[in-house]
Amino acid sequence: MIVLLPGTSDNVIGVKVIGKLTAADFIENVPGIEAIIARHGKVRFLVDLTAFGGWDWHAAWDDFAFGIRHWGDIEKMAVITGSEWEGLAAKFAGALTHAEVKPYRPPEIRRAWEWTRA
Repeated sequence: MIVLLPGTSDNVIGVKVIGKLTAADFIENVPGIEAIIARHGKVRFLVDLTAFGGWDWHAAWDDFAFGIRHWGDIEKMAVITGSEWEGLAAKFAGALTHAEVKPYRPPEIRRAWEWTRA
């Protein structure tokens, strides 16, 4: 499940990913995110992965395809991680996108929002 976080406004999108993502999660959420991109051109994300449980194969492909489609539309991405491997995944994601990606730990969420908005 993808939940829009309070604090989302204008071109700053905050989401919390809960459990295992499915294709249905992308079908439900991507049109709204793409509408924000269309309205603002460039966006910034704060992604909370502390409750993330992975993807099914279709959702993994949808996530990859979204990243390719919006390669130049994402300026920054703060990734809140609850484990070391998620921090490494955030750094890897930074290599696959045009965005500046920065990992944060859960107690640093306020700093992550500040960095995302700056």
